[in-house]
Amino acid sequence: MSYRIVGDWGTSRLRLFRIEHGAVVARAEGAGIGALDGTPEAALRDAIAPWRAEGAAESIALCGMVGSRNGWIEVPYAGCPADVAGWLAGAGQVALDGVPVTIMAGLACTAPSGGPDVMRGEETQLFGAIARDPALRVGRHRLALPGTHSKWATIEDGRITGFQTFFTGELFALLRDRSTLLRAASQGDADPAAEQAGFAHGLARANDGAMMLGALFEARSAQLIDGRSPDWAAGYLSGLLIGREVAEVASAGGETIGLIGDPALCARYARALVARGIDTKLLDGDACALAGLALLETDR
Repeated sequence: MSYRIVGDWGTSRLRLFRIEHGAVVARAEGAGIGALDGTPEAALRDAIAPWRAEGAAESIALCGMVGSRNGWIEVPYAGCPADVAGWLAGAGQVALDGVPVTIMAGLACTAPSGGPDVMRGEETQLFGAIARDPALRVGRHRLALPGTHSKWATIEDGRITGFQTFFTGELFALLRDRSTLLRAASQGDADPAAEQAGFAHGLARANDGAMMLGALFEARSAQLIDGRSPDWAAGYLSGLLIGREVAEVASAGGETIGLIGDPALCARYARALVARGIDTKLLDGDACALAGLALLETDR
């Protein structure tokens, strides 16, 4: 049966979609580029082995860290401002047992902070969002992609003109798992109510303009003095970090921010944005990624 494969291969995981007649008929997952024991080729063969048993794919298209210097091949970044045609033209080509494999380019820009910035994978979701929503092809819009390294991108008349990366997700994981603030997860059953209360307090502290480095230590001192639980402290750290990220990049009111990514994480960002009087619109991350990868077929 005729089919093609598209996927997002990031640092932490591989997500693959089998496409037949323009529809997703099956999904598969595998290890991320940062967790491979062997070569990317071997990992991809293993991930799609059940599909290969039914016949070879017509083509494979991948985005994400698979195109980094630590991936399969290093695909140069396309510069911003970037339109769809320029981005597609920068793709790299390899093969897996005779099947052509296209690896999409990432994007590079000078961030609003003044330093260089890069993304790999998020650009596919952004171009997919533009393809799915004609309103994004006219005027200026901002979209946020929460994650390990959150991205805030500006789109003008259908082009990605720039973006800023925030280290928020990875910093949260480091503080939660490796610092003296939490010493990892709570003992016993999780307490979602305490975690949510902690998040609300952290968000309030961020919006109060609290000194960031000083406010971080409250995650520990509140456990020692106020009897707060580790779950509360984890929520507090999450609210504080997300709240400060939003405060740095989003002015109060007057615009709608599109959110692309994991629904639970996007809900936290939406809460932080609404607290500053900013409307949000949730966009399906998988649907945007698939739409972005589908542009390759349209271009052929």
